[in-house]
Amino acid sequence: MSDRITSFPPIIDESSGILILGSVPGVKSLEKQQYYAHPQNKFWKIIFELLNEEFTEDYTRRIAVLKKHHIALWDVIDSCERKGSLDSEIRNEEANRVDELLNDHPKIKAVFCNGGKSYKNVQKMLGKDYRLPVFLLPSTSPLHTVSLEHKLESWKKIAEYLD
Repeated sequence: MSDRITSFPPIIDESSGILILGSVPGVKSLEKQQYYAHPQNKFWKIIFELLNEEFTEDYTRRIAVLKKHHIALWDVIDSCERKGSLDSEIRNEEANRVDELLNDHPKIKAVFCNGGKSYKNVQKMLGKDYRLPVFLLPSTSPLHTVSLEHKLESWKKIAEYLD
């Protein structure tokens, strides 16, 4: 099996109003130490489109835009073993304490899961009747071959929860 990988700290502050959860960083993201660093991942394109912001490759600016719009970002898995970047290859996972993060940030009013693995893990962790709405969104990964237009349309749900 491959080496153990570890997710990044959450991007969050006291004004965060929504939380977007992925599963665990892929190979490119781990190399660059950035969320959604694979050039074919549509996460940043979708977020900038939804927020009506000018797209940038600059990671510092990307994080600033998330914070400006009160969006927090994290992963449901703290560490795991995985060969490559496929969620289906994840083994021996240990969860991040999403429940504690949500309790520590009471302004968060909704959770959005980037893909099925994230959603299944959150459902297991928080239960189906959690106090906040939890939404499954189509994965922004290039391995999820749904069109960008379809992904963008689904991700528009976020706008209902933005300040």
